[in-house]
Amino acid sequence: MKNSFLKLVCATTIIIVVLGSCNKDLNRLQPNTIQPYTTAAGYKQVLAGVYSEFAVTSPSGSASATIGGPGVDPGSTDFLRNLWNAEEWPTDEAKCVWNNNPGVPDLVTSTPLASDGALYYVYERSLLQILAANDFLRNSTDGIISGKGFSAADVANIKTYRAEVRFLRAFQYWVLMDLFGNPPFVTENDPVGTFLPPQITRSNLFNYIVSELQAIDGELVAPQKNEYGRVDQGAEWALLARLYLNAGVYTGTTKYDSAIIYSSKVINAGYALNSSFASLFGADNNLNNTEVIFPIVYDLNYTQTYGGTTYLVCSANGSSDGNNFGVNGDWAGNRSTKNLPLTFGAFSGNGDSRAIFGDSSSPDMQSLFQFSQGIEVHKFTNLLFYQGNIPALGANGLIQTYCSADFPLFRLAEQYLIYAEAVLQGGNGGDAATALNYINLLRTRAYGNASGNINASQLTLPFILDERQRELYWECFRRTDLIRFGLFTTGNYLWQWKGGVASGTGIDSHFNLFAIPTQDIAVNPNLKQNPGY
Repeated sequence: MKNSFLKLVCATTIIIVVLGSCNKDLNRLQPNTIQPYTTAAGYKQVLAGVYSEFAVTSPSGSASATIGGPGVDPGSTDFLRNLWNAEEWPTDEAKCVWNNNPGVPDLVTSTPLASDGALYYVYERSLLQILAANDFLRNSTDGIISGKGFSAADVANIKTYRAEVRFLRAFQYWVLMDLFGNPPFVTENDPVGTFLPPQITRSNLFNYIVSELQAIDGELVAPQKNEYGRVDQGAEWALLARLYLNAGVYTGTTKYDSAIIYSSKVINAGYALNSSFASLFGADNNLNNTEVIFPIVYDLNYTQTYGGTTYLVCSANGSSDGNNFGVNGDWAGNRSTKNLPLTFGAFSGNGDSRAIFGDSSSPDMQSLFQFSQGIEVHKFTNLLFYQGNIPALGANGLIQTYCSADFPLFRLAEQYLIYAEAVLQGGNGGDAATALNYINLLRTRAYGNASGNINASQLTLPFILDERQRELYWECFRRTDLIRFGLFTTGNYLWQWKGGVASGTGIDSHFNLFAIPTQDIAVNPNLKQNPGY
């Protein structure tokens, strides 16, 4: 096990009582905890339950398994799996061969429908964590806590828990805002019971998320001072920097000055790049990790799901490849178009250690649905980096299907890239020399020396977009990045099967937002569909 808090997460079960669609009753969550809201330990257990919505799916037949409907493997409804699908499949970074799965062909060609399952699942999973957060906040107000006879230390801890939960809720509202624009909106102050929530506009939701993050700043633990896998101030600042970088998309008004302010706060908070890029994505990436600010934590013996990093590792392996990457799963599902490795200049990476690719014998995708076409990506593994890249074994001493690699939701490298892009976009408060230094820190790590470093004239916005891909591919950034640069829907940048055409074609601009799932539109008259669907 990785730490005591993960043990608590894995021991906590949240049962979701489903009363129709998620929007039909957005206050239906009932935590089933071993210790309810009566002891200080009980509050921490419920906190762990809120965190667990990132990583744990319920077994088939349980109430929350019905998020996918009868006969649907709960692992396919996992939060990270579906966030990853939404961010990667419609882009040049990933294509999936499972054309018999409903919605896959639409999403991988960048033309999803309002009824596609992968989008519904990420939408529902985000709302489930929001519901869990609302329930915790409803039961941890000052008035409620003051009557329970807790010690001053326990009261202070619960206040910190509240701040963490508000961050988790803000993060999920960011996911919904980024993908869907105008989701339903509910907080702990709304009535409990059958409730049809109003729809919030994207710009108003942006302002709400920013205000929530700023409000909790003084209540979170200082950067790198919390238990591993829990939120601290560094995560709050990192999310604010990400929000401000994309403010022009979300609100129509750019906020690059603020992106510089908050990325700088993270950069100056004591984080440091790991010496090895590969060490960030293996089964023991919780060790010696000075770079990751906030991860989703997995353990192959406890967080057993076909989502999470298990999905990222197993789906990227072809026949008999799995043991090479520490798993016995060879799902032959996801691989990349040739655009991704060619961003490095060659499939080998030309000395750039971030180019972690497998078979490149057939880089052209003449068919979307043959795993042998395209490029295998082996960035994530279930290998123990600090033990010589041997597989992480299960409790029985054997290689497992499940994976222990944690997923970095925020890491320092992204903040370097945010700072540099915001400076190039004209943001005040930063300078070009510092931006160049940050980029060259990433490239020095990638090449092992200064041979890959760039000069000031090479630091341009197109270079930053490419460098973001080289550094952050398969980490749920690409669709958002292409939209920010105006390249996702237009014909100015093409990749194979964009728009359903083998050579790629431009698509309509309404695809810059996903549709509000039809399942929720049907039951909540307060919701209006996004234009174009």
